[in-house]
Amino acid sequence: MSNVFELEHVYKTYKNDGKEFTALKDVSLSIKEGEIFGIIGMSGAGKSTLVRTLNRLEEISEGSIKYYDKDLKALKPKELREVRHSISMIFQGFNLLSQRTVITNVEQPLRIAGVSRKERKEKAREMLKVVGLEDKENSYPARLSGGQKQRVAIARALAASPKVLLCDEATSALDPKITGEILELLKKINEERKITIIIITHEMSVIEKICDRVAIIDDGKLAEVGEVKEVFRNPQSEAAKKLVFPSNPFDPSDPDGRLIRIVFDGLEASEPFIANLVETTGKKVNILSANTRSVGGIGYGQMVLELPRDKAEQDVVIDFFKKSGLTVSEVARDHE
Repeated sequence: MSNVFELEHVYKTYKNDGKEFTALKDVSLSIKEGEIFGIIGMSGAGKSTLVRTLNRLEEISEGSIKYYDKDLKALKPKELREVRHSISMIFQGFNLLSQRTVITNVEQPLRIAGVSRKERKEKAREMLKVVGLEDKENSYPARLSGGQKQRVAIARALAASPKVLLCDEATSALDPKITGEILELLKKINEERKITIIIITHEMSVIEKICDRVAIIDDGKLAEVGEVKEVFRNPQSEAAKKLVFPSNPFDPSDPDGRLIRIVFDGLEASEPFIANLVETTGKKVNILSANTRSVGGIGYGQMVLELPRDKAEQDVVIDFFKKSGLTVSEVARDHE
């Protein structure tokens, strides 16, 4: 599988009134053809800057970015236009033209590219069918719901037959149900049309639902990159841990209590691990929080547990869970 993008030691520094701010710091990563790749970070982490460097809407200060082995920085204006034509974007705010009908909005990139009226009308109708809005072609954006507007924006992005679809916080303005529908649509487009999709978001739930791999950006740096299910199971960086389990809402009964997180997938979820622990070892734990998540279509569960005070008993509990096939990790305390 070839790389669509290859970033090596990328820096981006802004200069304003004699002051410098570095938004990207030594970022190196590869994005593979045909995958759904997530880029996640808190507000101000640098993820939107990163995605804007992928089509040279932002010029990088140092390093290199290759698009299908072409150095973006070295492209002539005509070559850059061709690259941008093959990379479509959808945004949080939809960016539809309010005075134009749905179908003329979808036709817009084809009109700019000089495609004939008949051909662009056919293409626009085909794309509206893909997003399930063929009956809305003569409606105006003001008459559409938020989810429908985003579907029109997706149809418009697909009209130019792109190789890559960049989604910059594309579901942030939508409620959870509509977000789920839009993400399912993007997954379907990825599978059927083999388009590489890059999703920029601050919500781990979006990444977990459809992404194959994820890059976590923290303060302009690449904190972690890997398969989504592995990052969920066993996050390595502090930034990843905060995103995967943002905070434990319950305080331990002991100020010095030791907390662990156990993770199990859908195949293991029917096992009564806590009951088995008590029955097998006689040791008890305090369940502070528990939930289930769908990660890449597989159900995962996680629990935050407070361990017994005695160190030897703690070791017995951890050993039991590990031998049961669970992923076990230490949970940092808020005051630490």
